Amino acid sequence: MDIAALSMAMSTTQLKQQSSLAIMDKAMTNAEDRGNQMVEMLEKSIPHPNLGNQIDLHG
Repeated sequence: MDIAALSMAMSTTQLKQQSSLAIMDKAMTNAEDRGNQMVEMLEKSIPHPNLGNQIDLHG
């Protein structure tokens, strides 16, 4: 294999690795964002701690 072909093969490999890492980084960021949104949603769905602790029987 000559030097030019080897250089092209190495450049192609490096480009593929960089692309894979960029895609993985984006996927991880998206997963983290979805996780944060899920935590926020769960925190909002928790009822007030004193709600339902007392019943007014005088009516």
